[in-house]
Amino acid sequence: MLSDDLDSPRTLAFGQENRFQRVKVSILGRYMLADRREFPCQVLEMSPGDAFLIAPVSGAEGERIIAYLDHLGRIEGTLQSHADGGFTMDISATQRKRDKMAAQLTWLANKDILNLPEDRRHERVVPDLRHSTVVLDDGRRYNCKIIDISLSGAAVELDVRPAMGTPITIGRMRARVVRHFQNGVAVEFAAAQEMLNVVQQNLRMMS
Repeated sequence: MLSDDLDSPRTLAFGQENRFQRVKVSILGRYMLADRREFPCQVLEMSPGDAFLIAPVSGAEGERIIAYLDHLGRIEGTLQSHADGGFTMDISATQRKRDKMAAQLTWLANKDILNLPEDRRHERVVPDLRHSTVVLDDGRRYNCKIIDISLSGAAVELDVRPAMGTPITIGRMRARVVRHFQNGVAVEFAAAQEMLNVVQQNLRMMS
């Protein structure tokens, strides 16, 4: 149950039957349905056991969902129920991961209330599969090597360096070039802008 006291710091802890309280958050990310289609999403309420997402496309109840969320990384579970503009999913995780998630959600829920400083924007990691393909809008394709990647962008080794602001596609992710370096480019993924468009569309539908 969500607390009605929005001006007080919030904590997450186990209750009876190992259920967590949900807190209000605003977390951007992407999710994948069982047929491997990917879409942007925004989590509005979450606990280490379940989450409510604003999402442009819902799957079937009981369908497996994999999501990659800012600050939290990968979560997975099953779609529990549909709601206006999105769906609720449960979260499958070990006890250790739930404890870590509880601490992260507590920080996110209290960040604005307590005026906490921002952490690093998104953690960068080196992916297991580093070779991919960059496609420009005119159809030209180039092999590339991903140096590191986060939820918001990536650094890519590339033989060509498209101009700043150039829209490109890496694998299935739309992005734009934001920086040049000696052996390639840094790109920012378009998911945040897509999510903004989805939220605005949902708000127009509700008004």
